[in-house]
This record gives sequence, structure tokens and C-alpha cells, in this order.
Amino acid sequence: MSDDNTALKCDRGPALSGVTVIHTLGPSGTNLEKAAHHWLAERGVAGNVVLHTEVEDGLDAMAFDGTEAILACAVYPRLHDLVFQNLHRLEMADSFILDTHDMVLAGRPDHPAMATIVSHPAPSSLVAGLGHTTLTSSNSRAAALCAAGQYDACVTTGPAAAAEGLRLIKNFGPVPMIFTLHVGRTLADDAGIDAGDGSAC
Repeated sequence: MSDDNTALKCDRGPALSGVTVIHTLGPSGTNLEKAAHHWLAERGVAGNVVLHTEVEDGLDAMAFDGTEAILACAVYPRLHDLVFQNLHRLEMADSFILDTHDMVLAGRPDHPAMATIVSHPAPSSLVAGLGHTTLTSSNSRAAALCAAGQYDACVTTGPAAAAEGLRLIKNFGPVPMIFTLHVGRTLADDAGIDAGDGSAC
């Protein structure tokens, strides 16, 4: 078992070595943004993180030449679609566990009502039964909508709540999360990577 795992890790090396741009979910303050910067820093890469309204929006902006990737996570609602609808151009080449930001329930200052709550789908069960919950595209987007007065409260990250000037109602703390890196490449790249694997490993 250990030999197989070592071989698999070695096989992924060529797919990861050229990545300098990561596309992931915005706006700023999401857990995916944090994880993308962490991945680049851990590898000593002075790369760029590009934020999108939806994770899948990165597909329309990225290069499929091994230099760019999409970062998602294990609880992303459409992770299966990202993987299986893009087998011809994305490779799930890496995964890692990292604590999220503190997940919080927040509201506007001097606004105690909590009849309406906005949340990304993934953490929405944290507020089940507390009010009518509407779903939105990201934790940071939830904070912005709440701050704009469209909802009484939101489930969001600590940094996003602070950036929007929201008051803390409840802190659920950080969540250990699996993040997945999907490298963009063409079918032609497969042959080159496979050939490289034999000599490198």
C-alpha cells in the first residue's frame, strides 16, 4: 500500500510543477481564497489567485497548459460536476487539509432581527431553523448581501464579516476542510506527462 501511495504522489509531480495561477471562489474573504494562497506559499510559488463569482467561472478564464488550476473543496455542492464534466481538460492533481476561517453567524450592527438569513449552500445547515434561509454563491457574497440590508443575518467567514462591518452573533469556529486542486491541461499534455513519469519516478 505504501509503495502504491508513493508512486501516485510521484506521478502527480509533473502536473503540479508548472502551476502559478489558481482560480477559485470570491469575492475576497472566502475559505477557498485562503486555501489557494496557502497552497502557493507552501510550494514557494510567487503565483496569482484569481477570484470568481462561481468556482466554475474559472473554466472560461484559465489556460489549459498546465500553468493554471481551479481550487475547490470537498463540500463544494457541484464538485462532482466540476470533475466529471471536465475530464478532458482538468486533472484533480492534489488535495490537502486546512482549517477554514472561523465560520460565523453575523448581522448588521443595531439590527437584532434574524427572520431572514443568507448563506452559501455548504454551511447553511448551521442555521437550520433559525430563520428563512436564502442561498447565495459564496460566504463573502453572503456577508455583502447582509451588509447591504437585503437580509437580517448571514453565515460567512470571520474576515468577510469584519470587512463588511457586521456584528458577530455566533462563532462556529474553524472547520478542518479538504481542498482539491484541479490542473488545466489538454489531452495532448497527458502523453507528455506520462512520458515524463517514467524517467522521473
